[in-house]
Amino acid sequence: MKFFIDTANIDEIREAASLGILDGVTTNPSLVSKEGKNFRKLLDEILEIVDGPVSAEVIATDYDGILKEARDLADIHDNIVVKVPLIKEGLKAVRTLGEENINTNVTLCFSPSQALMAAKAGATYISPFVGRVDDISTSGMDLVSQIIQIYRNYNYDTQVLVASIRHPLHLVEAALMGADVCTMPFAVINKLFNHPLTDVGLKNFLSDWQKLNEKVENPKKA
Repeated sequence: MKFFIDTANIDEIREAASLGILDGVTTNPSLVSKEGKNFRKLLDEILEIVDGPVSAEVIATDYDGILKEARDLADIHDNIVVKVPLIKEGLKAVRTLGEENINTNVTLCFSPSQALMAAKAGATYISPFVGRVDDISTSGMDLVSQIIQIYRNYNYDTQVLVASIRHPLHLVEAALMGADVCTMPFAVINKLFNHPLTDVGLKNFLSDWQKLNEKVENPKKA
C-alpha cells in the first residue's frame, strides 16, 4: 500500500517525508486555501520535497475548462496527477486526458456505480471518501470493499485511493481489503505510531537500563 499525505501544508509534508514512508501527496481547493499561498508556487514547493504523485485539483466544472486547467497542471511536472470531480463533464474530460497520457484522480466518489464509471473512463485513481460516508450513517469501508471487488472482477487498472480517512482503523481496514493507496491528514499519520504497549515497553527498557548503569557506577550501593 502507498501512503499519501492529504494536506497542502509544507511543514507537514516535509515532516511526513522525513519519516521515510511517504509516497505522495493529495491536495484540494479547501486545503490549498488554508495556506494562503499562490497555488503554482505551492505545488513547486511540494514537488521539491516529494518524489511521487502529487494530486492537484481543477476548479472548472465544464469539459473545456477542465481540460484547459488539467493540461496546464500536467505541464508543471511529470508527477502531477490532475484531480477531477466525479461529474458528467469531469468523466468526459478524464477520457480525453487519458488519451493524452495525463494521469487523473477522480475525486468525490460516494458510490460503487460512480467508481465503475470512473474506471471505464480511464481514471488513474478513484478516491472514495470514507469518512464523509460514515458521517451519514453509512459504512465508508463497505464502499471501498465494493469498489475493490468490482475492479477485480473486470481487471480495471484504476487504483483505489482511500480518502477522507479519520483514524488508523480506516487505514488497517483498507489495507486488509487490498486498497492501493491511503491518503491521510498528518494527524492520522502521527497516530499510526501510537500503541500503549509500545510506550510501556520502552519505558521499562529505559528504566532497566538506568538501573544497570547505576549498579555499574556504584557497585557498593548495589
